[in-house]
Amino acid sequence: MIKSMTGYGKGIAELTTGRLTLEIRTLNGKNCDINIKSSLLPKDKELSVRKTLADTLQRGTVDVLLTFEPKAGAAARQIDAALVENYFRQIHAIGCKVGIAMPKEEYLEAILRFPDVFDAGKQETVPEAEWPVVEAALQEALEALDAFRTQEGAVLYADVTSRVAKILDLYGEVERHETERLDAVRERLLKAAEELRVKLDPERFEQEMIFYLEKLDINEEKVRLRQHCKYFMDTIDGEPYPGKKLGFIIQEMGREINTTGSKANHAEIQKLVVQMKDELEKIREQSMNIL
Repeated sequence: MIKSMTGYGKGIAELTTGRLTLEIRTLNGKNCDINIKSSLLPKDKELSVRKTLADTLQRGTVDVLLTFEPKAGAAARQIDAALVENYFRQIHAIGCKVGIAMPKEEYLEAILRFPDVFDAGKQETVPEAEWPVVEAALQEALEALDAFRTQEGAVLYADVTSRVAKILDLYGEVERHETERLDAVRERLLKAAEELRVKLDPERFEQEMIFYLEKLDINEEKVRLRQHCKYFMDTIDGEPYPGKKLGFIIQEMGREINTTGSKANHAEIQKLVVQMKDELEKIREQSMNIL
């Protein structure tokens, strides 16, 4: 079953200092474009993480986000005592110099309002000893993402295959107009000759009609379009990542439909060609999201 390139997965790693949440979001793309939006990932682990993502996800725009939520004890803001002492000495010296005397408690109260005297205790990066827990969270996120992509892929499969079947049905209706179309061309030419009072040689007229109708013949387009539709179904059913190949097949399908339209010379067939083009365009849009 095909998979979509759109997906979302999340994994959680419980570290000694808090909880690390790893989220992966994917959208369609020609190649595997990975963006890791976090400084929590150790630099020496980034290459292996990228390889795991690329091998698993194959294609698409991949955004990876890591967020850290410290535990209550680890999250307590620590006072930078050395910085407080430095501030106190400077402020006290300035106060003495300008003749302002304040109790030491008031100096301390004022200094503790400075935001930079506190260390928020942020997690800078994942410790080496706890990396296996993060790897497990990465696998958890990838499995959730794969399930999402598979579910979306089932929806895509049902949509595009039903539209391929619709195109074949519409071409079947084109065939029903074939005899009528050729007879109409013959009658139109005979009527034009009659109006112009041109005497036609029956044998020469039939020869010219054969030559003219050969130019309007769509049997080759009919055969090739059916072959392309079969190839489309064989590819989408038989390959794990058919997205790129389906794009090429769709181009060939479009070529046969366009040629049919240019040869149609019949109002009803032209309408059917427009409907086939509409269905094919919807297939093209959907196929851009097939992995």
